[in-house]
Amino acid sequence: MKAELDRVTEAIIGAAIAVHRELGPGLLESAYEACLAYELTERGLLVERQQELPVIYRGMRVDCGYRLDLLVERAVVVELKAIERLERIHEAQLLSYLKLSGCRVGLLFNFNVAVLKAGIRRLVNNLPE
Repeated sequence: MKAELDRVTEAIIGAAIAVHRELGPGLLESAYEACLAYELTERGLLVERQQELPVIYRGMRVDCGYRLDLLVERAVVVELKAIERLERIHEAQLLSYLKLSGCRVGLLFNFNVAVLKAGIRRLVNNLPE
């Protein structure tokens, strides 16, 4: 499973770098989301955009309006930003999405940087399976 997740995250990072090289910084998050979804699909990956993410409270499903930017291969949560800089709150948001979704790995991208490598965070949900 770990090897498969590593393969998928590497493919996602490669696709994000390709999108960033083509578009550069300065666009809206929604533009990067659409282009990255397209790029991932072209690379043969299953991509779901704006997937609803309910909260389960005492066995009851509560729709709180959370949405995953991208869910890739039903295993990797991708959160996109186009902001001045990533903060701890953005990492906390992704960790919360991982916990709520049950996914083990998430990628956080900030496309508003000169070189995308500076705007990538890979986070792991270490909760037991």
